[in-house]
Amino acid sequence: MATPLTADQLLAALKAEGLTVHEHTGWRTHNRDTATGKTFGPVHGVLIHHTAGHGDKELCYNGRPDLPGPLCHSWLGKTAGLWMIGHGRANHAGLVDLDVLNALIAEKSPLPHDDQANADGNDSLYGLEIENLGDGHDPYPASQYHQAVLWAAAICRKHGWSERSVAGHREVQPGKIDPSFDMDDFRADVKAELAKKPGGTVTPKPTPSTPRVDLSRLITAAKTDPAARQGHVTYMAGTNLVEAALVKLGYLGKTYAGDGSFGSTTVTAYSKWQRHLGYSGKDADGIPGKASLTQLGKSSGLFTVVA
Repeated sequence: MATPLTADQLLAALKAEGLTVHEHTGWRTHNRDTATGKTFGPVHGVLIHHTAGHGDKELCYNGRPDLPGPLCHSWLGKTAGLWMIGHGRANHAGLVDLDVLNALIAEKSPLPHDDQANADGNDSLYGLEIENLGDGHDPYPASQYHQAVLWAAAICRKHGWSERSVAGHREVQPGKIDPSFDMDDFRADVKAELAKKPGGTVTPKPTPSTPRVDLSRLITAAKTDPAARQGHVTYMAGTNLVEAALVKLGYLGKTYAGDGSFGSTTVTAYSKWQRHLGYSGKDADGIPGKASLTQLGKSSGLFTVVA
């Protein structure tokens, strides 16, 4: 928990970390504070997103008809570099899970499951949007990913936070799947950066790893959630990724995805996926197996599997 950095402080912190920073015209006063009557801060951490598109810097600045800009504090292009988009309250986080927010404040690890949307994340989280389709196939250039690590490290360093003050959008808001790389690995990279002097030499990873789905936890969810009470969640992050993959490949309607519950509709959709792979009988009962789940992750590009 801290007072938000001024525009000058934020800019200086990013540059001190070794980043080249571009300034969008008007970014210093571009925010949603006056329009919403809410003041940005106190701040609790930084939030990482992917844009789900290309060439969307101006979209992040201006927003959409249903969601006014700024949609982040900084935008990071594949080749266009890092741009300052807004300063103050930005429409990037939305409603987040209060338990997760409190864990960021306390710098607890691992983060709890985000099974509620009961706190305003726009008030208290810095947001970075990374230009990427987020489909698991669109690569993050090494330099782009490295700049994202530096951005998060710079803010954490200035506030005296550790890497445990960093979260991905999918970790704080139910139904989200961004960013499309593994946040545990990202936090480890931020930790490594914070252990160095700012602006020091770092060898960037060539490709960030994709999110991981734990097979045993997913099986438990598939066996537990259908008969549980409405809204019960066993494995939020993994279920959301699997449902997003089933939606992407045409086996599940988008309406039924994103609530974190591996319910009967998801079981039916997964069974269809198993039959598509040639399984039948008990091998196509909608309960994930390692081979079918691994192939789902590979075909969708959204995740890898750990047993």
